[in-house]
Amino acid sequence: MFTGIIEEIGTVSSIAQGSLSAVITIQASKVLEGSSIGDSIAVNGVCLTVTSIHGSLFSADVMAETLRRSSLGDLSRGSMVNLERAMPANGRFGGHIVSGHIDGTGTIVSMRREDNAVWVTISTKQDILKYIVEKGSIAIDGISLTVAEVDTDTFAVSVIPHTSVQTTLLKKSAGDIVNLENDVIGKYVERLLSFKDKIDTDTPVITMDFLTKNGF
Repeated sequence: MFTGIIEEIGTVSSIAQGSLSAVITIQASKVLEGSSIGDSIAVNGVCLTVTSIHGSLFSADVMAETLRRSSLGDLSRGSMVNLERAMPANGRFGGHIVSGHIDGTGTIVSMRREDNAVWVTISTKQDILKYIVEKGSIAIDGISLTVAEVDTDTFAVSVIPHTSVQTTLLKKSAGDIVNLENDVIGKYVERLLSFKDKIDTDTPVITMDFLTKNGF
């Protein structure tokens, strides 16, 4: 589990493309402190398993499903990425619950400065937008952000200077693709509500009439 609080910006060193999958190697420093093979590191919000560590480089396998769901397939050598280690049990919960399992992508529509903040408007599909609520949480490229506005086809967040410096979001431009992960609570609620309780017709229902007929 992650919190959406980015620890550092890493740089893609290489990407080895397979027929449907890939192996990505990233240069980093802070996220490698205490990390071992098998640990999880979120790369632009995508939970990846570390498969090797060599000095300041770590590698991870990216399966076909991840490439389909996320923007990792658009990365190239030199691309900057947001990095976060999995949350330790004794860590602070500074953002919100982030699983690192991307729901899909969005496209940056515009960026507008308002005093010390920058409003970023993003368009996305309805099956993602339906979970986004004003003042709720969303992870954009792994960054925990508060939704400031929601429209029929877009939503917007307001990015403070600290987030601007610590992440890659404002280094992007209109038309760029970003990874989106909805707040997990809404997805679980929808799934639970999609099931209706079914009464087993072979199991008798105890009523007063049932008790009377059976001598009680």
